[in-house]
Amino acid sequence: MTKKQNNMVKRITGTAVPISALKTSESCGCGEFLDLIPFADFCVSSGLKLIQLLPVNDTGTESSPYSALSAFALQPIYIRLQALPEAKKYEKEISKLCEKHTGKNRFNYRELRQDKLDLLVKIFAENADSLINDDYLNKWIDSHEWIVPYAVFMQKKRENFEASWKSWEINLLVSKQQIFDEWANISKKKNHYFWAWVQMHLDEQFSQAAKYVRNEGLLLKGDIPIMMNEDSVDVWAYPEYFNMALRAGAPADAFNPLGQNWGFPIYNWEKLKEDDYSWWKKRLSSAASYYDAYRIDHVLGFFRIWAIPEGETTASLGYTQPLVCFTNKELTELGFTAERIRWLSKPHVPTHEIESVNNYDYFGTHELLHQIMDRINDEEMWLFKAGIKTDNDILKADLPHPVKEKLCEHWRNRTIIEVSKGKFAPNWTYKDSTSWKSLSYEEQQSLISLFKEKQTKMENLWEKQAKNILGELTSSVKMIPCAEDLGANPESVPRVMELLGILSLRVMRWSRSWEKEGEPYVNPKDYPELSVACNSVHDSSTIRSWWLKENAGKDFLRDFGTQQGISPEYFDEKTAAFILKIIASAKSAFCIHPIQDLLHLSPSYFDENPENERINVPGSVTDFNWTYRIPKTVAQLSNDKTLINAIKEIVAAHC
Repeated sequence: MTKKQNNMVKRITGTAVPISALKTSESCGCGEFLDLIPFADFCVSSGLKLIQLLPVNDTGTESSPYSALSAFALQPIYIRLQALPEAKKYEKEISKLCEKHTGKNRFNYRELRQDKLDLLVKIFAENADSLINDDYLNKWIDSHEWIVPYAVFMQKKRENFEASWKSWEINLLVSKQQIFDEWANISKKKNHYFWAWVQMHLDEQFSQAAKYVRNEGLLLKGDIPIMMNEDSVDVWAYPEYFNMALRAGAPADAFNPLGQNWGFPIYNWEKLKEDDYSWWKKRLSSAASYYDAYRIDHVLGFFRIWAIPEGETTASLGYTQPLVCFTNKELTELGFTAERIRWLSKPHVPTHEIESVNNYDYFGTHELLHQIMDRINDEEMWLFKAGIKTDNDILKADLPHPVKEKLCEHWRNRTIIEVSKGKFAPNWTYKDSTSWKSLSYEEQQSLISLFKEKQTKMENLWEKQAKNILGELTSSVKMIPCAEDLGANPESVPRVMELLGILSLRVMRWSRSWEKEGEPYVNPKDYPELSVACNSVHDSSTIRSWWLKENAGKDFLRDFGTQQGISPEYFDEKTAAFILKIIASAKSAFCIHPIQDLLHLSPSYFDENPENERINVPGSVTDFNWTYRIPKTVAQLSNDKTLINAIKEIVAAHC
């Protein structure tokens, strides 16, 4: 963001809502792009100035908006069927489809997606001959270069029953020319044009809605996930931009002792830089055709990413990229022999540890271990065979489940990780390893000094990389950049964000002085001006559930005082207003409340179970996630003057 753009950031209040959550008399099964038009009217009447969306790209059969199969294509379930000029003959079928999916608090993502696509196929098929020769559609295709690989990819997935491209027997890996040759295949022309036709109408409808939002004086804020799904057209068509040998994730923490393995391939930033970050810039340019501001998901990933070798099921043996390794030579200079380096870097498994989960059968345990391990001379100690590269190799072995589990525990039990021959990185949880605990104090201190030396060099690398990448990307579009920078970050993260004018995120429930007694909340009045303030996000509970189910009230009232009628044991619309006004006092430029939190200003919209108001529960894969819908139609919300006036009071508190 330039200084001029920075000066354009004003104190405004907005709301965050998934497109799919919107509900109108026109929407079919879930919210659609055109539902943003009446929702914008509701926001204007409430004094809200910004609408923040979750990612809106096509995710295929996956309901998570953060699992896109295209960086450019839009989500087909957000199309308004009855708005298609070719759909007039299908009014009854559209009505029947809508009736099937109406009246539910949440929607069945896969069923709705399939039903809409099936009807779209019928509508297109009847008009295919004229559409493939339509000048407007062909001009749209010519001006959207990403549509060719996307259409070819989607047709290939259909031919392979939605299976991942990695399992395809034909066209597993293709060149750019092969993709264009496939697009030109006359026998598949109608199939390819179907996907282009759907995307053209999605683009038109989203553009129409975005233009209306902008004309009403509102900002539309999008969400750009940092990673791409492995099973995506971008990874398939542009493999040079991805490192398939490593997967992105997060290291271990108090909530995830084995870390998080997201399964997404990491970027090949060197190749992207060679191409002037053209793929990323095109991605942002596409987003800028709809949005005025955008959320950069997991901004830390532009500094460094937690990289996990492909095949590992957990994130335990990951390491940062960029990485500064230490070498065999450096370890030798510290006094570690080759045998000691092996002790630190390779799991050593005592026989008795496996016996304990194998009915204390000594000979049977030896027989099992010989399958994937080598015994060290005559010792009751074993090393994994060279062919065992990841814990997945252990899990695939023909061994009893308890034995595999215990062996996987030992697989993670090491002080240092050999990243490549003779080059090492510290294990994130090295202090818990058996080999670390066996070292003398002097040996431990020498390794810690070595780790710190490399860490300092890496942090300089991370800062340099982020300045370069984020500087290039944020300056390529006029959108206001905001970032998700939650958690413990290197010191360079806020420094680079401030330099580039990127708004940080302050989630009040997690913005606390954790090192102080009682872990008091940070006063929102002390948040930086270049920030976005809220108390809930799509991965958290709502303020109602937070207050009632997570016992938040006691500490909150201790730190912010109370009002008559406010109790830590009880939640009503007065409690909601009290919390939201505290957040609204933030110095932050943007105060963006999830729509559920704003709806708590009226008991009319309380669900019997507060947990049902959540959008997503991290760590779970269920039909519940990402299928939330607002309890009433947008028109009903617009007619609720009590709700509108209550929201206006929250808006006024942030002016």
